[in-house]
Amino acid sequence: MVHRKAGALALVAALMLSTSAIAQDKRVVTWNADYDPIPLAAAEALIADFEAANPEIDIQLTNFDHEAYKNAIRNFLTADPPDLANWYAANRMRPFVEAGLFADISDLWASEGLTDALASSLPSMTIDGKQWGIPYTYYQWGIYYNRDAYAAAGVELPGEGGVTWEQFLANCEKFKAAEIDCVTTGSSALWPVAGIFDYLSLRTNGYQFHSDLAAGKISWTSPEARAVFAEFAKLQPFVTENHAAIDWQDAAAIFVQDKAAHYVMGNFAVGVFKEGGMTNDNLGFMVFPEITPGIARAEEAPTDTVHLTSGAQNPEDAKTFLAYMASAEAQSKWNAAVGQLPTNKNATVDPADPFLSAGFQALSTATGGIAQFWDRDADAEYAKAGMEGFQQFLVQPDQLEAILERLEQTRLRLYPQ
Repeated sequence: MVHRKAGALALVAALMLSTSAIAQDKRVVTWNADYDPIPLAAAEALIADFEAANPEIDIQLTNFDHEAYKNAIRNFLTADPPDLANWYAANRMRPFVEAGLFADISDLWASEGLTDALASSLPSMTIDGKQWGIPYTYYQWGIYYNRDAYAAAGVELPGEGGVTWEQFLANCEKFKAAEIDCVTTGSSALWPVAGIFDYLSLRTNGYQFHSDLAAGKISWTSPEARAVFAEFAKLQPFVTENHAAIDWQDAAAIFVQDKAAHYVMGNFAVGVFKEGGMTNDNLGFMVFPEITPGIARAEEAPTDTVHLTSGAQNPEDAKTFLAYMASAEAQSKWNAAVGQLPTNKNATVDPADPFLSAGFQALSTATGGIAQFWDRDADAEYAKAGMEGFQQFLVQPDQLEAILERLEQTRLRLYPQ
């Protein structure tokens, strides 16, 4: 059963539904979510499958629009929580965990073998050694490359394992000599450049450092943070020069016109590349190169999650549904419908889509963790300050000290020591 709610009355309506449902004969599990039409249809299909296999359980989903959900979630988790609630992984779930609003489901992870099946997401779902939700869908970031630009510059294509960081930078010199941007991006909206910074941070110092940096636990003037910017400085001369004046779609046009060889971007951009005329023949994908040898490979993959609330009225049946949401079967079906990737490594993706297949392989084998993207991993004000700093550094690398000092002052203000 699905209820659609939006706007200011959504919370009241959802609370009325949760109390009236108790009177029904079936055991009810209430679930609050914020789906667009395509994922909502996927949710309805999963609910139908689950209820067919568990006829004694009625999953009642109340669907909000995105903004109403973000505004209502803390209120409904506190006032009269549903059994299940949608949210996001890592630092985005931390405030609800620390407030005692999400329940520990480590026992479910153990009983269902999820530490193995969902291994890539384990770090981003773990706080204080416990697991606090089920990740069921994500999409990869990485480096998309233009094979025609490689041919024009006389550069050898990446192998199956990609290239080393040294090779990547050496290739950038060759692209520059051919008057082709090695890397393009459009940072007028700030967030695209965060994808580049995130990978440099993950590859230089690893997942835990990056997560702690986004959480305000690490100084921007520390040697480790400076090391990230040292690698950033190596890349800076090869990025599209006017990136701060264009958006990500403008940069996509540069990429598809063979004026740029690489684009650090999420898989959602593939459709835009193909609308611009690219095909599977001239569009490629590779993981971001290793920088510091020996650091376990972490990837950038914003992850959607569903959580058992601490005030759930029917936690046992809710856990049964969570186990289903974690399964390879459910995740394969869900993600096929929405065009994203299952977090369960035993799930399947469309083998005819080389980019989903490559992304699934990259994420499923990422032993170092899954980052959530800077503006999900960091709180809103801190995220914006960081992205402004990343963009300025790409424009004015000589202002590094001023940028780091400004970011450090912001950190100390937002996270008093």
